[in-house]
Amino acid sequence: MITFRVEIEREDDGRWLAEVVELPGVLAYGETQEAAVSKVQALALRVIAERLEHGEAGPELLSISFNAA
Repeated sequence: MITFRVEIEREDDGRWLAEVVELPGVLAYGETQEAAVSKVQALALRVIAERLEHGEAGPELLSISFNAA
């Protein structure tokens, strides 16, 4: 199983930014911490699905979890 680490930080304008560390470029903003995490998890799953569909991912991506830091 692979666990993706989600880093969360608050921007100066009050928005929250969540990023999946192991998937460069997979980040999302939200008005709340929870919204940002939910959006970035959905985006990460879309990226993983694309990689699986195109044969660009190994079998370790078939069992994943998220850990918000």
